Amino acid sequence: MTMVKEYPKLETDRTILRVLTQNDAKEVLKHFSDPVVTRFMDIEPCKDLNEAEEIIQYHVDDLGYRWGIVEKVHGGFIGTIGFHYLRQTDEKKIIAEIGFDLSKGYWGKGYMTEVIKAVILFGFTRMGLDVIDATVEPNNEKSIKIMEKFGFKRDVELREQLLYYSLHRLDNKPI
Repeated sequence: MTMVKEYPKLETDRTILRVLTQNDAKEVLKHFSDPVVTRFMDIEPCKDLNEAEEIIQYHVDDLGYRWGIVEKVHGGFIGTIGFHYLRQTDEKKIIAEIGFDLSKGYWGKGYMTEVIKAVILFGFTRMGLDVIDATVEPNNEKSIKIMEKFGFKRDVELREQLLYYSLHRLDNKPI
């Protein structure tokens, strides 16, 4: 799999999605230190600035893409979204796992719907993904609702206590 990593800034009506830098460490710390935000993630809440810097560096070094979500009106950092676990199947299909998080004050206001739409479009058109998949904890109702809203199909089998979802480019209706 030879993928050139370009990291464009993406925009939605109310947000800008941009690469995270070490200058974002204080806001990343504030966001990821909230146990409500990290509840369904595979990380513990951030304890200090060093941990926030490590999170940022991990995403910079990763083969995937992880954007910081910035609210346009006040310019504040409100979450992250992106792709990780990029891989290619024996059939030459390119797959990436989507992941996202949002500060609690922005829940239920349509922000995640906006940014997921932009990121899925980027994944299928610019990255050439064939499949976008996701893992969701069974009691993470908000993420399950998002998966269903965008037409992700749920695997019947529960694996490692997680629900597995996938969205295939060929099955994807215009967003």
